[in-house]
Amino acid sequence: MKPVSKLEYKGRVLDLTQPVIMGILNVTPDSFSDGGKFADPARALEHAKEMVLAGASIIDVGGESTRPGSPRVSEEEELARVLPVVEGIAGTMDVWISVDTSSPRVMQAVLDAGASMINDIRALRRPGAMEVVASYGCPVCIQHMKGDDPATMQQNTVYEDLLGDISEFLYERIHVCLNSGIRREKIVIDPGFGFGKNLEQNYRLLGQLERLRSFALPLLVGLSRKSMIGDLLKADPQNRLAGTIAANLFAVEHGADILRVHDVKEMADALAVHLYASKFSKQKIKK
Repeated sequence: MKPVSKLEYKGRVLDLTQPVIMGILNVTPDSFSDGGKFADPARALEHAKEMVLAGASIIDVGGESTRPGSPRVSEEEELARVLPVVEGIAGTMDVWISVDTSSPRVMQAVLDAGASMINDIRALRRPGAMEVVASYGCPVCIQHMKGDDPATMQQNTVYEDLLGDISEFLYERIHVCLNSGIRREKIVIDPGFGFGKNLEQNYRLLGQLERLRSFALPLLVGLSRKSMIGDLLKADPQNRLAGTIAANLFAVEHGADILRVHDVKEMADALAVHLYASKFSKQKIKK
């Protein structure tokens, strides 16, 4: 099966022959590390511009926190948070816009407003979500999560076979996508670090990430500032940068194509050095 090495939508092409950075833009009051910082649309647009200039190829806008225990918000509230930001980015910046949502109504509104991609932690399991993505023909990231609700996902972290169970879930969701009219070259997969997984499971997943390359689809990882880093280093979210960079570079070495991060400039610098050094590691040693 030929690997998918680019995403396309409405004449826009995202080259994935080398890893790219997705900048996180949470326009929420309660996200775990930056809640409330970018709730004001003007400040959110300013931060989006900063991330683009720092090296982000995608801006991922989120209007509902997905931290463990987070409550759901209404579609009206989610739309009020994300729509002005999506419209603002689309009207002023040349960058891919992804929206982190599970709501079909929000998906339709942001795609009409200029978004290029949907990032769904529930893998299009809400009624109507699959149909919206199929009708627009946009790229979509489908993520593994234990259960379907961040509020309760950490209450059951039991797996028969961690990588096998995640792979089976992704295989099933990909199959449903294809049968619903979503083309294979539009699908991105995310194993869901921190979504219904304990500390050891997260690191086992990271250590065996390469197994997910068998799907031959772009692989997105969201490791930035997560508790799997904080718990290991005994660090709060604002002091997890070094651990985040280390985890992401390990993920790149084992197949990650899209790195979803808060600290774009620092990650872009680290990635540039890693990729440049990697070119020489593949060369034959001269005698």
